[in-house]
Amino acid sequence: MASTPTSDSGGGRNWTFLTNHGHVLLAIARDPTARLRDVAAEVGVTERAAQAIVADLEAGGYLHRTRVGRRNEYTLNPAGRFRHPAEAYRQVGDLLALFAEHPRTTDRPPA
Repeated sequence: MASTPTSDSGGGRNWTFLTNHGHVLLAIARDPTARLRDVAAEVGVTERAAQAIVADLEAGGYLHRTRVGRRNEYTLNPAGRFRHPAEAYRQVGDLLALFAEHPRTTDRPPA
């Protein structure tokens, strides 16, 4: 996912439209019982960074963590609002609806 290098057509710097917080939220939406180690690998951040991001998302009310045996299970709050004033009128559920499902092979651009 985000661990794949971005194309360098933007003037020499690699960047993406979504932040690591967005990528972590989407990874958890795809697999609410994922280990943070797996989320970190999918997003392309360290496990410690993934832990900090999950703590931010939980503190912001975007997800809730429940301990189930030895694992965590996450419940997302799709009614949470985007934090930036330009998008504050939108709910995070809109983002989840766009990206939470794994893309079908026909939706991927040709290699």
